[in-house]
Amino acid sequence: MATVFTRIIDGEIPGHFVWQDDRAVAFLSINPITVGHALVVPRVEIDHWLDLDPDLAAHLMVVARAVGQGIQHAFRPPRVGMEIAGFEVPHCHLHVLPIWGEDDLHLSRSARTVDPAALADAAAHIRTALADLGLTP
Repeated sequence: MATVFTRIIDGEIPGHFVWQDDRAVAFLSINPITVGHALVVPRVEIDHWLDLDPDLAAHLMVVARAVGQGIQHAFRPPRVGMEIAGFEVPHCHLHVLPIWGEDDLHLSRSARTVDPAALADAAAHIRTALADLGLTP
């Protein structure tokens, strides 16, 4: 059975994408800790990040860095944080989010619901920032 992330990638479930290439995507979390919280996900279903091919792992980091730069440009936080946990969905994903302190890295602080319009607005800000920075795939 396909993971929820594969279903988002395949368009079965709506997602607010900020990055898409042939190996990875990035879309906004529907349970964000902060506005602009994105998930960088390989297109191929791999549960644990330790099982990633080293080249794919490196590519995900490149994408996470670009998305992080977009987040920095769009929201102007003092830092952009990244976390890999993997308990929620058995499909590797990197959390990339604007942070104002270390408490913003606690997944237990994730919003339970978010207005889809707010997600669309945040995604638009990140896509615009990525274009401004020349970081589109």
